Amino acid sequence: MPLTAYRATIDPAWIDYNGHLRDAYYGLIFSYAIDDVMDQLGLDAPYRDRTSCTLYTLELHLHFLHEVKASDELTVQSLILDADHKRLHAGSEFRCGRLAEPVAIAEAMLLHVRQGAMPATASFPKDVELRLQQLKLSPDAIAAFGPQSRRIEIRRR
Repeated sequence: MPLTAYRATIDPAWIDYNGHLRDAYYGLIFSYAIDDVMDQLGLDAPYRDRTSCTLYTLELHLHFLHEVKASDELTVQSLILDADHKRLHAGSEFRCGRLAEPVAIAEAMLLHVRQGAMPATASFPKDVELRLQQLKLSPDAIAAFGPQSRRIEIRRR
């Protein structure tokens, strides 16, 4: 079963002098969408409280494709592009009802970390790792995802 989409309502304070969503708020909306992905994967608040583990963002690319206006309702569909035992390569398409194509694309590399005095990487629980592998897109779908610029990828040795 795929991840459900995150829905975001545009706060009027997020709109710039041109009547468009300010750049920084795409990042905020993406961050909330990733929180929603974490909940769907079982990396939710009780998990974080119990394990002291969470996801850290290592790298984020945003592609602004169309203007988002104050009246737009955004839907963010997150996809699993790749994953290994501690990293998650996520992609998200921002959509609004005015346009058929995405208004923005985000792509991030996330790292599973056990927080504390000396934060360190941690392996995903086996059930989360299995779910990530089940959600991972096909190689063709990954290759077709979003605009091509500098790629984020998990390098395997």
